[in-house]
Amino acid sequence: MNTSKVIIFPKIYPVACHTDNVGPGSTFVAISGMSENGLSYVELALEKGATKIVIQKSEKVPVKIKQAIKSYGAECFFVDDTRKELSKLSAEKLGHPAKKLSFVGVTGTKGKTTTVYSIEHILKTAGYKTALLSTVENKICSHLFDTQLTTCHPDYLNVFFDLCIKAGVQYVVIEVAAQALTLHRVYGIEFDCVLFTNLSLEHSEFYNSMEEYFDAKCLLFNQLKPDGKAIVNCDDQWGQKVLSKNQYKTFSMLDKEADFYGNLSSSNLEGIDLDITHGGQKNDIVCPTMFGKFNAYNLLGAYALAKTLRINDKAISIACQTMPMILGRLNKYEMPNGSSFFIDYAHNPDSYDAVFSTMRESSAHLIAVFGAGGSRDKNKRPLMGSIAAKYCDIVILTSDNPRSEDPKDIVDAIIEGIDKAQRTKVIIELDRKKAIELAYKLSLKDSIVMLLGKGPDEYQIIGGHKDFFSEKLIVQ
Repeated sequence: MNTSKVIIFPKIYPVACHTDNVGPGSTFVAISGMSENGLSYVELALEKGATKIVIQKSEKVPVKIKQAIKSYGAECFFVDDTRKELSKLSAEKLGHPAKKLSFVGVTGTKGKTTTVYSIEHILKTAGYKTALLSTVENKICSHLFDTQLTTCHPDYLNVFFDLCIKAGVQYVVIEVAAQALTLHRVYGIEFDCVLFTNLSLEHSEFYNSMEEYFDAKCLLFNQLKPDGKAIVNCDDQWGQKVLSKNQYKTFSMLDKEADFYGNLSSSNLEGIDLDITHGGQKNDIVCPTMFGKFNAYNLLGAYALAKTLRINDKAISIACQTMPMILGRLNKYEMPNGSSFFIDYAHNPDSYDAVFSTMRESSAHLIAVFGAGGSRDKNKRPLMGSIAAKYCDIVILTSDNPRSEDPKDIVDAIIEGIDKAQRTKVIIELDRKKAIELAYKLSLKDSIVMLLGKGPDEYQIIGGHKDFFSEKLIVQ
């Protein structure tokens, strides 16, 4: 396939777990999800042309569904694990496309998106044809595709990999979520190189403990190729736990004995200047589109991975200097009154501490606008409130994606973490658009206003509805 031609992502998959992707001849895998059971959609899949139905052995199949399968003349298979089977069958139907590609995987709590974008840009600058799978978007060469998940389901992934092969892609860079590993979304993929960024409180609605969350992240290391390499942030306490069991390469901004040691010589709103020592050699890396120590870690990790893949320093240096702004990651907007607005995806306590500490150094007047996602990770809400109040002059609490929760209840949970003496700086405006407008009215020349939690998302989920909502358009 000529990469200058438009790449069209097919609607119908040979193997699918969602009826939107079922067509004549498809195999439908009935997965029992968090809120819905695929068994409920077997009849619709048959109507749309599915000729094979895959069901978990442990499921009790209603007589009505058994009769429907029989009346359509479809084959029915019972398996031990439908999620693994979805990976196996979708790969098999397309000739195991993942076996013909090289894979880079990045996991951790913070910095995954920035790091995968950085790695993909470095590889592309070095002359490789690349593909990207991330929270923000998926990409084959220069062709963009929307994404609903950090790491998509394996039926989608195998179709994506098949398109990659046709486009001549050499490296696929993947942001790997913990749930993707737990739920076998990347099952069967062997990675050439993986990177562990860090671990902090997140997804407590899914994992019962930090140890369980950590164990899920570590599953990625089991999927390295026999000659695959891993790189770990040894400044992170959970990174140290990884290293206690494995001899992986390390990157650090504290330990000069690490394989890749970074010294942040300059970091301000003009960008990052990072001195990196590796193998006795020192390299100066400048990136004008990134800010803060947390992004210096992301850049250092990307550099370490690129060097592990034998990318030369000149290509890495050029890539860092030409790094595009990553959508929804500290995107800066200069306002008519002289203030600066930043849109960022930060949505957990560690990310808040990193972002606010960086911005506090750059402004005498800091305003935050944020909420928290409904039906998600309630433990982090008071911690986010406490951190925002610590650094900010004004805290405007609003709605994020409240989902099935009352936005007022979410805001009340955030306020619980704010010391009573600091609550005078808190304003509640549950209408997010009005909250942003209020932040502008309260901003001064040289104020920094942080809009947190939404990042690149151009929607709000309220109840069961997903409505268009663009912070970028409001700010512009």
